[in-house]
Amino acid sequence: MLGFFCGSVRFCPVLLVLMLAVCGGNVVIQKDAQFDMTYDDMVTSDNQTIYSYNHTVSRNKTEGVRVSVELLSESAPSPVLFVVRQKQAVLSFQVPLILRGLYQRKYQYTQVGRTLCQPPTKALAETQFFYVDVSTLSGAGVHYQLRVSRVDSFTLQTDKKFSFNATPSQPQFFKYVFPDGVDTVIVKVNSLKNFPCSVMSIQDIQCPVYDLDNNVAFIGMYQTMTTRAAITVQRKDFPSNSFYVVVVVKTEDEACGGPLRFYPLLPDELLDAGNRSKTLDVIVSPAINSEVYVMGMLFCLGIFLSFYLLTFLVACVESKRMNRKREGLLNADASPAETGKASVSPYEYGSFADNGSTLSSEAVTDSLASTDGNYGYMDRSLESVARSRQESLSSVEEDDYDTLVDIDSDKNIVRTKKFLCVSDLARKDKRILSKKYQIYFWNISTIAVFYALPVIQLVITYQTVVNVTGNQDICYYNFLCAHPLGALSSFNNILSNLGYVLLGLLFLLIILQRDILHKRALERNDSTALECGIPKHFGLYYAMGTALMMEGLLSACYHVCPNYTNFQFDTSFMYMIAGLCMLKLYQKRHPDINASAYSAYACLAAVIFFSVLGVVFGKGNTVFWIVFSVIHILATMLLSTQLYYMGRWRLDSGILRRMLNVIYTDCIRQCSGPMYIDRMVLLVMGNIVNWSLAAYGLIKRPNDFASYLLAIAICNLLLYFAFYIIMKLRSGERIQCLALVCILFTAVVWGFALFFFFQGLSTWQKTPAESREHNRECILLSFFDDHDIWHFLSSIAMFGSFLVLLTMDDDLDTVQRDKIYAF
Repeated sequence: MLGFFCGSVRFCPVLLVLMLAVCGGNVVIQKDAQFDMTYDDMVTSDNQTIYSYNHTVSRNKTEGVRVSVELLSESAPSPVLFVVRQKQAVLSFQVPLILRGLYQRKYQYTQVGRTLCQPPTKALAETQFFYVDVSTLSGAGVHYQLRVSRVDSFTLQTDKKFSFNATPSQPQFFKYVFPDGVDTVIVKVNSLKNFPCSVMSIQDIQCPVYDLDNNVAFIGMYQTMTTRAAITVQRKDFPSNSFYVVVVVKTEDEACGGPLRFYPLLPDELLDAGNRSKTLDVIVSPAINSEVYVMGMLFCLGIFLSFYLLTFLVACVESKRMNRKREGLLNADASPAETGKASVSPYEYGSFADNGSTLSSEAVTDSLASTDGNYGYMDRSLESVARSRQESLSSVEEDDYDTLVDIDSDKNIVRTKKFLCVSDLARKDKRILSKKYQIYFWNISTIAVFYALPVIQLVITYQTVVNVTGNQDICYYNFLCAHPLGALSSFNNILSNLGYVLLGLLFLLIILQRDILHKRALERNDSTALECGIPKHFGLYYAMGTALMMEGLLSACYHVCPNYTNFQFDTSFMYMIAGLCMLKLYQKRHPDINASAYSAYACLAAVIFFSVLGVVFGKGNTVFWIVFSVIHILATMLLSTQLYYMGRWRLDSGILRRMLNVIYTDCIRQCSGPMYIDRMVLLVMGNIVNWSLAAYGLIKRPNDFASYLLAIAICNLLLYFAFYIIMKLRSGERIQCLALVCILFTAVVWGFALFFFFQGLSTWQKTPAESREHNRECILLSFFDDHDIWHFLSSIAMFGSFLVLLTMDDDLDTVQRDKIYAF
């Protein structure tokens, strides 16, 4: 009979309690509970309480249910276990709730609140039951409070802000359903408090919902946040056309850049986290549609293709102007009887009249001879020069590049004259120099291929990892203006780099056109092309255009997933561009003694090597900064010596003896000033700037070492460019209208570009959560942000800078080279 009673469970709750007591088992008490009512009960190891709830679930309306528990007993030997059994899900948690932090820290929470997962129903309306089981292994009674309530605002509405509170033990999540006609939305969560650190997650409608600090990263997309977080969500990623927005407050703030406050003395010591409540608000807004994508792409293409049209129009106008000038000169030469003068080539005298002087070949020779007969100037006839141009370039050996065997005895005399002319430094065979400088182009093309392929492979892997893991802390986007397309998370930041590629290609076409015209002039033995103006070597220009295109490609690769590990991709070719521009400025008036492609790229490779070391090891590393500053200063001094003596010095064991001899002769025995004053002024200013930058780096030790290194390169380039312009004007030369327009236009564009660059929409020098504090909305066509505008303007400014280098010496095209100063 007792067995019958003990085996039967279909009795009223009171009889069930009596029967279990007689049988010697735990007492199970089942109660029909009500929503929004607080139950103040006690549980021991001898009794178990089951609370039964029922509510109506509708297919068209989702109603949230939240279970809140508070442990009133101050110290319990065993936790209380709460198990919520639903139709298609089970949720269990213990109170006090133990959450782990870094270094196995344990934090306990006596107040726990959890929202129940709501699986979808196919019926129009259905009544569902769920049960809350309360049990413990503690022999002493544990006092607790239980309250189950409905969440009225469980479903978020479009463009309606909703505020709520959350703690590590009381996370919150809400449901959002895509409205008709909306395929993409952006979920924004904001808070007025930086800390405590929290996590925002987007999860599919399925049970269980991962809403604790130790499991929120298991599924979906997530990102840490201090005051701001934003995730763009696409309908195609959620088959149910809906998703959960989960907000979790972390147990510690280290992930958001905050301090670690507690250091337990014992490994099992439980810590009280204190008040970690945070007030947040969430709003879901529709993102841009396909029309905005199309408008953004058309706008980007339209801006840069307009430069192609403008270049074509300028070329047509310039061609007509030159044709009219040529026709006028030919008409003047057609009547020698009237003028009483012999017919001459328009290229020989045409623009000398503009400069107010007329030069003849005899005058050139006489003036050169009157300067110094020992300078070793070799007067070559135009016919011999033309014959040498007709010879095959294949006969030129690489070993000939830097040799002047026939005039080696007077090389030192020529290059150490007090006043140098371009003719003194343009004595090598043009075929040799042309092939030498073409190596710049072929080398950078090879470097680009070998560099770009692994970069593309790596960033594709980065994007795949982000898409698979959902960890949006890997990439430092401007999440408030990150428009996805396909597998790309921020298509607009990639598209805005198109300008570098298109304008780099346009610059290559301009150089190709000039190169062809110059070769045609050489083929017809044009005296102006052979003996006048700055020597035309286009290899460095080709390399500059290629570097600009590669900067666009690698910047786009960097913005696939911007972070500190791949920032080198965005800066490597910036170093290349700065270095090539300085080399081109120097080559203009020193073609014979400019650096070879191999040594130049080797130096640039060393710069990139230090950039990588600085990014990896430079943050707060005093030893690294000391070593780098010493190398920086030594390199500056060696380069200054090389430039001052035009390469006519040797770094060997006798260098100290020669230095002491110069100091004794020029400073002690007789006080004499520098022989090359202009060069000395430039080098003194350069040393001041570089020593100051080295001191700044050593004292401040900036975290962004790559940008610091780029600033050094840009400062030196600007200093040399300013020196070049000043010396050009001092020498009586003029800047033509086209070059002047390019200079003014480029300066204005650089000013606006730098303004947008320093807006700082994100920074990988901080944690991802802190970086998102700088995020801002789109400002152009609802598609582009400030950094995109920086891409637009900087690509235009770089193109303009290249045009300045190309056109700034066009006024010298008809001036004999022995009348052009080398500085």
